Amino acid sequence: MLDLINTYGGLGLAFLGAALAVGFSCAGSGKGTGVAGEAAAGLLSEQPENFGKCVILQVLPGTQGLYGLVVWFMAMIQIGLIGGAGLKDLTVAQGLAVFGACIPMALGGYITAVAQGKVAASSVNLMARNPSQFSKGIILCGVVEFYAILSMLASILMVLQSV
Repeated sequence: MLDLINTYGGLGLAFLGAALAVGFSCAGSGKGTGVAGEAAAGLLSEQPENFGKCVILQVLPGTQGLYGLVVWFMAMIQIGLIGGAGLKDLTVAQGLAVFGACIPMALGGYITAVAQGKVAASSVNLMARNPSQFSKGIILCGVVEFYAILSMLASILMVLQSV
């Protein structure tokens, strides 16, 4: 890490923070959608008519990857990689500010995506027993989604004030 700071200074820290935001969020989404997909495949072997509902439940944990990508874009705009202004020469303190601003999305994105995948899998199981309970499963997943959105908002607001 010290080599990164010595070589690239604040810019390297900013890139690292942005990479963690999108990387961890996408990793969590991959894991969450996988867990939900496994449960959905089990249900679909018995009740293929529930495919549309299963896809919705599987996609929900994938939104955290999108939120991480939004934070990545915001960080890249803030440091000048996107937007045509050119890269800014960030101090280490500014780079740490961007890095720190990306941490809520990195951690919140990963943890909520995995948790939401488990809730979605449980919702698939609920739907296997009683297909009319689909909307309750969506609501249960939505509660977890709320915290992913809070993580994204916190990161975006901090990124916008970081440089």
